[in-house]
Amino acid sequence: MAESKQRKNRRTRGKTETKKSPLNDADPKDVRDLDLEDESLPLWYRATMIGLMILGLLWMIVWYITQGAAPVQAAGGWNIIIGFGIAMVGFFMTMRWK
Repeated sequence: MAESKQRKNRRTRGKTETKKSPLNDADPKDVRDLDLEDESLPLWYRATMIGLMILGLLWMIVWYITQGAAPVQAAGGWNIIIGFGIAMVGFFMTMRWK
């Protein structure tokens, strides 16, 4: 006949069982021991990145508002490609953002 759960719990209640873990032998580390580097982007990089995105957008807005007379009239419809290109350089720069 199987023992009841209560009888099993009574037997093991006073005994503490320690399990062997590889973490028990680990050396404790302190936060001050960690080598923390500031890997953020420099200010000039962030300013250039955001500036290019805004410049590309403004290029396209000016082209639409002036109906092709500015920023470069000789480029014609290529002004939209130039504006997207400038903005895309800014967006590609965001890939280094950490």
